Amino acid sequence: MSGTQFGKGCHLHLIDGSAFIFRAYHALPPLTRKSDGLPIGAVAGFCNMLFKQVEDNKGPDAPTHVAVIFDYSGKSFRNEMYDQYKANRPPAPEDLVPQFPLTREATRAFNIACKEVEGFEADDIIATLAHQARDAGGRVTIISSDKDLMQLVGGGVEMLDAMKNKRIDSDGVVEKFGVGPDRVVDVQALAGDSVDNVPGAPGIGIKTAALLINEFGDLETLLDRAEEIKQPKRRQTLIDKREQIELSKKLVQLDCSMELDFTLDDLEVMEPDAETLLTFLSEMEFRTLTKRLADQLGMDAPAIPEAPAAAAAAAAAPDSVPFDKEKYECVRDAAGLQAWVDRIRQRGWVAVDTETTGLDEMVVDLVGISLCVEPGEACYIPLAHKAGGDDLFGGEGLSEGQMPLEEAVAILKGVLEDPAVLKIGQNMKYDAKILHRYGVDVAPIDDTMLMSYALHAGMHGHGMDTLSERYLDHTPIPIKPLLGSGKSAITFDRVPIEDAVPYAAEDADITLRLWQTFKPQLHQERVTTVYETLERPLVPVLADMERNGIKVDRDTLSRMSNAFAQKMAALEAEIHELAGQTFNVGSPKQLGEILFDKMGIEGGKKGKTGAYATGADILEDLATEHDLPARVLDWRQLSKLKSTYTDALQDHINPDTGRVHTSYAQTGASTGRMASTDPNLQNIPVRTEEGRRIREAFVAEEGNVLLSLDYSQIELRILAHMAGIDALKQAFAEGQDIHAMTASEMFEVPLDEMTPEIRRQAKAINFGVIYGISGFGLARNLRIPRKDAQGFIDRYFERFPGIRRYMDQTVEFAKEHGFVQTLFGRKIHTAEINAKGPKAGFAKRAAINAPIQGTAADVIRRAMVRMPEAIAHLPARMLLQVHDELLFEVPESAVEETIETARRVMETAADPAVHLDVKLVVDAGRGQNWAEAH
Repeated sequence: MSGTQFGKGCHLHLIDGSAFIFRAYHALPPLTRKSDGLPIGAVAGFCNMLFKQVEDNKGPDAPTHVAVIFDYSGKSFRNEMYDQYKANRPPAPEDLVPQFPLTREATRAFNIACKEVEGFEADDIIATLAHQARDAGGRVTIISSDKDLMQLVGGGVEMLDAMKNKRIDSDGVVEKFGVGPDRVVDVQALAGDSVDNVPGAPGIGIKTAALLINEFGDLETLLDRAEEIKQPKRRQTLIDKREQIELSKKLVQLDCSMELDFTLDDLEVMEPDAETLLTFLSEMEFRTLTKRLADQLGMDAPAIPEAPAAAAAAAAAPDSVPFDKEKYECVRDAAGLQAWVDRIRQRGWVAVDTETTGLDEMVVDLVGISLCVEPGEACYIPLAHKAGGDDLFGGEGLSEGQMPLEEAVAILKGVLEDPAVLKIGQNMKYDAKILHRYGVDVAPIDDTMLMSYALHAGMHGHGMDTLSERYLDHTPIPIKPLLGSGKSAITFDRVPIEDAVPYAAEDADITLRLWQTFKPQLHQERVTTVYETLERPLVPVLADMERNGIKVDRDTLSRMSNAFAQKMAALEAEIHELAGQTFNVGSPKQLGEILFDKMGIEGGKKGKTGAYATGADILEDLATEHDLPARVLDWRQLSKLKSTYTDALQDHINPDTGRVHTSYAQTGASTGRMASTDPNLQNIPVRTEEGRRIREAFVAEEGNVLLSLDYSQIELRILAHMAGIDALKQAFAEGQDIHAMTASEMFEVPLDEMTPEIRRQAKAINFGVIYGISGFGLARNLRIPRKDAQGFIDRYFERFPGIRRYMDQTVEFAKEHGFVQTLFGRKIHTAEINAKGPKAGFAKRAAINAPIQGTAADVIRRAMVRMPEAIAHLPARMLLQVHDELLFEVPESAVEETIETARRVMETAADPAVHLDVKLVVDAGRGQNWAEAH
């Protein structure tokens, strides 16, 4: 048809290239080119899909014109209209990024027009070409299932979902949206889009939007006549959010009149040049497709060589290169460091590790940096090692043969910030925070500790020594002989350089080998999405939060310490009176003798030392029937609050910032819950009045307030979804008091006759069941007899049989597979699930709880990853994450907008990956201190 002008009788195929790429990436297992390790799985799938399109479209209805349309990297004109457009989208997976340009090359190799336009999305190009083709009298088939393109259907334009081989015409659009193609944008403007972060009208979904548009005819008429809406909340939303809705329409409306530097005639179907296509396929090392095409053309397939020796060595198992500390290099000058920088740029990645004078990233000093680009090829750059006995401060105390720190940082800054070079670390957050203090913002990053966590949560720890021994069969050089212990311990800047080089360089070498081991396993174990969306992007978010810290009032803590001391003294007097004698309440040995020898309480068990066990679990059992152990528990609680918080927190206040800077451990729990350390701010008790009061010491800076946004009963909502409990779903949908509803169901007490005590018992059961609580455990929590507690649990399962079914199915899955999963694909391994004896019960309870708690943890992680960009336009700082709560510091003037923005991010955090049957709800509070805000 060469030379045919586009017009009547012509048929244009427009292929949504981005959709093809992502479908190919997620549908196929990982694949790398043997010669150099380049990721090519998405390219392989893309080529197969193009080949299928060519093969399937021969005959009378074949296209006369075809083009593959791609999104241009970067922002579009919609970001100028609304800076939060697509703000919640996670970055593309690391191994997919280098495949984007290869898919363009593949399209051209097939001799198919390949089009993208800067500042515009692929959908706009498709819309413009579809209108041009329709106006010229031709037909158009858009090969995509993207709902945003459905506004183009009709008048000779249809869509084809190539994966399902399903055509979408006007009737198909009505089936999807409830309106015809000409009103799709009106419905989308109202409903919004959480994927693209189009705000829409809060509380109005697709179905409601379609009903409104069908009733009023179009969006403009609906907004003009919003006063006529009978439902008050909906009416007010349409009135108050009119500008937002009108903006949303502009965001979803495709541009059908772009100025293009090509015409429809340029898209004419052309036969591929056999030699060009076969050369590309063979360069990609697609043996099957190359041979298939060659056979079809009656040609000999080009030879695809096996991986050359050098590339094969690079692709070999990381442990195939022996560790040899004698080969590690000490870099002492600018020329030597620049040579390493050149190698890094050529390779495209580098493992990085820092050596410092301690563990507190906010105050320690940088001593040296180690780098590794290939297994066995690593270096150490000493920067601040001190000469023995010299002044600890000032240049005269430095050992010879070191670069000035400022010069080394200046040379490294470019490559460590280069977006084209991947920086690999083990616990990279620590190194990134250290380097940030010296003006270097390290990105992009990969983290072997987090890779191990995504792969092996619940199996073992994720520290470097553990991983090296387990996966590389190598025991790292220990740190203790270098630093010593006790009073004679030294900091790393006192370690002689000749001893520091093998230790530090080996760390980088191990890290690179772990990366080479774990990276392909992420795909093989199908946890790439967990790592790429929940773990890796969270690192810079947590680093910022840790740097922000939170202001703590020292005087408030001091007053609390004194008050706790007085209460402890009063409790001691009461305990002594109950015991009939004085003794050291803090001595487990003396307490055991009082309880089991003098008072004759049953249940005493002696350990190997001959002393009675008096742990919290034993005292909680006894406290259901005796006052003395109950008072001891109260005393211990106050003692812990005083020593762990009101006393210790004062030592954690940074003298420069006046704030406490906790550190978050992403790998702190197998379920995905994070741990907070140095100090631990997540375990401040909130069940007691004294515990809650500690939060009064956490305050806002002058002119600011603290905002607390907290998921409401998120784990119960997830349980309702996962176990399919209709009664719970309905209660949440109707906004009922879930604990009162449970109490009413279980104890057959009408809601209007509910007492606080009955509700408290139901609350304890609701949350206890999630954790697989036993009758013993519930008895301890409520301080009631075990028989009564077990009766409550039995009655609970009778009322909600779906929960027992969920538990049984989860345990069975764990036994069969060795792990359980969250709704987002996180694997939590259950190594002890088939254990016998005492471990068996704990392992089952852990397996039952893990998918629920893990899904809740994943939800808040997704919210945290999206939050910085969502609040970037606001003078707000995210300070803390405590289980289901996020804490912000905000000026008074920005409170309402911050609450609205943060709540939207949190309540839609599960979208679009998981559709929950129960809506997530976030409660917001504000105050001058944390206690007031929460």
